[in-house]
Amino acid sequence: MKRESFGSRLGFILVSAGCAIGLGNVWKFPYICGAYGGAAFILIYLLFLVILGIPVMVCEFAIGRGSRQSVAKSFDILAPKGTSWHHLKYIGIIGCYMLMMFYTMVGGWMLNYCFKSLSGEFAGATPEAVSGAFSNMLGNVPEMIFWTVLICIIGFVVCLFGLKNGIERITTVMMSALLVIMLVLAVRSITMKGAVEGVRFYLIPNFGKMVDSGIGNVIFAALSQAFFTLSIGIGAMMIFGSYLDNARSLTGEAVSITALDTFVALTAGFIVIPACFAYGIEPGAGPSLVFITLPNIFAQMTGGKIWSFLFFLFLTFAALSTIIAVFENLIAFNIDLFGWSRKKSVLFCAAAIILLSMPCVLGFNVLSGFEPLGEGSNIMDLEDFIVSNNLLPLGSLSYVLFCSRKNSWGWDAFLAEANAGSGLKLPAFLKPYVSYGIPFIIIIIYLKGYYDKFISCSQPVFISWMIIGIAFLAFVLYCSLASKKKH
Repeated sequence: MKRESFGSRLGFILVSAGCAIGLGNVWKFPYICGAYGGAAFILIYLLFLVILGIPVMVCEFAIGRGSRQSVAKSFDILAPKGTSWHHLKYIGIIGCYMLMMFYTMVGGWMLNYCFKSLSGEFAGATPEAVSGAFSNMLGNVPEMIFWTVLICIIGFVVCLFGLKNGIERITTVMMSALLVIMLVLAVRSITMKGAVEGVRFYLIPNFGKMVDSGIGNVIFAALSQAFFTLSIGIGAMMIFGSYLDNARSLTGEAVSITALDTFVALTAGFIVIPACFAYGIEPGAGPSLVFITLPNIFAQMTGGKIWSFLFFLFLTFAALSTIIAVFENLIAFNIDLFGWSRKKSVLFCAAAIILLSMPCVLGFNVLSGFEPLGEGSNIMDLEDFIVSNNLLPLGSLSYVLFCSRKNSWGWDAFLAEANAGSGLKLPAFLKPYVSYGIPFIIIIIYLKGYYDKFISCSQPVFISWMIIGIAFLAFVLYCSLASKKKH
């Protein structure tokens, strides 16, 4: 079966950026920036994007383009015989499925809030009513199921039409609209009375607040955000590398995608932070910023109904662009592994994802008594922990090692693939950094993520989880480092 390809370079960049641009950019980035000193945090974040995010993305794209397959088959094709690299494909397969087990539900929340905003539900509402609307939604099983299923159907219908006629065409329109809506919202936010203090907080580094928050905490938060914002580690980007021709070098494309992803994150800050200052709201308020704090701000604004709708439409586009991209991975798994037609794979994946999304949906109501990570946690927290704290970093570690180890695809083959075509080249002298520096950073991120997650637990629980985390890491290192080529 002939491999599909993008119709244009712009389509590739926008679809790949759409995968990277998700709720982490517009939900997490503004509040984590607010919590860690504004511009001081941003400077460190941008540094880590360059030295960590871009090289890992290049590795993932190169494996995809070099194999012309999704993560389900890429290791099988590129890895030398007799090695154990092929076992690592399950990180990507499981990661993509598990990400969609909760991300579709959150995307449904955004779509639901679009409808609520357009219907005027929040116009003139009291803070208690806005807060209650979110709680009521979580407790309403039919409502939660409806919006989750709806966004799944929308995503799979787009994928049904294929790469060019479905994913590329729709995502290009959606991403273009997203950028326009963001600029309109940002201009509205920074022109509010009192917003200038928020702009000053956002643009002028406050190293004093960084010290108050703990320099180590700020650096690690910036490092983690830079790492996770690009959706690298579970093969979500790899599939688009497999659809890409050799006309352009991968480093240049990775820089373009990272720049667009960063622009969206920074613009989201200009939407959220000045608005918070204008209405006396703490910008580091946490995830409730999106569903409680900001709707309260819109309720007080002139024309708040329209601004609220545009804001949640922009969030819906951000979520849906990622959902469509990861759905394409799931569809490609079956095409690559079993030779299925696109239609058959779409129908199977649609049924599977809708079914697999239900535990997370029910985790906020029927199954709310199940607290897998301790008091106050839910099924979404568990699924997010498995993806964000485990599969993303471990998958990224495997890609970097696969592109640099002698017993793998190897540095020379990787560099030739990465630098094929015109554009910015990856320097050969970065080999020691890619081989040892980036893996060291990823391992530190991984282990500290476990430490921070469970340090407040009892000692037996803490030790048990740390053993589990180290066991997962040992599996990846064993597959990567213990394998030897068959001569």
